[in-house]
Amino acid sequence: MSRAFITGIGGQDGVLLAELLLENGYEVFGTVRDPDDPRGPGLVRLGERVTVVRADLLDQVELQRVLTEVAPTELYNLAAPSFVPRSWEQPVATAEFAAVGATSLLEAVRATDPTIRVYQASSSEIFGTPAETPQTEATALRPLTPYGVAKAYAHFIAGSYRHQYGIFASCGILYNHESPLRPAHFLPRKVSSAVAAIVRGRQQELVLGDLAARRDWGYAGDYVRSMWLMLQADEPGDFVIASGELHSVEELVAEAFAVVDLDWRDYVRVDPALVRGRAELRDLVGDTTRARTVLGWQPEVGFSELVGMLVRADLAALAQEPASE
Repeated sequence: MSRAFITGIGGQDGVLLAELLLENGYEVFGTVRDPDDPRGPGLVRLGERVTVVRADLLDQVELQRVLTEVAPTELYNLAAPSFVPRSWEQPVATAEFAAVGATSLLEAVRATDPTIRVYQASSSEIFGTPAETPQTEATALRPLTPYGVAKAYAHFIAGSYRHQYGIFASCGILYNHESPLRPAHFLPRKVSSAVAAIVRGRQQELVLGDLAARRDWGYAGDYVRSMWLMLQADEPGDFVIASGELHSVEELVAEAFAVVDLDWRDYVRVDPALVRGRAELRDLVGDTTRARTVLGWQPEVGFSELVGMLVRADLAALAQEPASE
């Protein structure tokens, strides 16, 4: 039986990846930020099917001990702060977990078992204000946010260990990917949860910033499948994983309200204070030619289907809660 070790297993990607690996017959181990905390919804969903272990990414000795005990054949490094705006509030912590943590993990692999195949979660944020549109694996890295800078470091160090030590380390340059497991402070879930709350009479309006801002949004379930495919390939490498389409916030909102036959213009208010301004990254859209050609990967869930999935999941969740008096 193959063994996989997932850092950040309690997050959206960690849960969906764990479920995919379990379906493929893997024994799955993982870490969360604080194992002493009550199990979050992601780990509750996984239940006893996975083994959660303590491992501090910044503790080299502990990491080597855990890798020796677990003896994984594949390692997926998903542990890092994922809400980009917050990286401006916690730039040091972001650098520690996303950059230093990735280096520490690679060094632990080198010291313990260099045959472990490693997936490093990269991000479209490494492109910042992109030098070209769409972006490919060869596009110059020009990160602007602390999150993007830390991810760029991790991206480069994975390539360094691949070149210097022959470690099978592949980087997935993932664009925005969503599912009902996303926290509600991410924009698509903010929209879908508001639509559900409005339908249930629990909310009167949805307040947003720049409706013209555009994103490359995809379904997280499709994207974690690409992670697994990268570690099944003959050779390691970097891969852009995206939908290849740009959609505006207005399109997202219109699509979400259309699911419940409402006109979004009756419920959405724009607050200029929420507009990111210079922090808004534009023209980030991925070219997935290499992933399609080398990995045989392609997304199966389109934009409209994704938005509908989110809204229906939030409607179902609210339907299970008692109505407020």
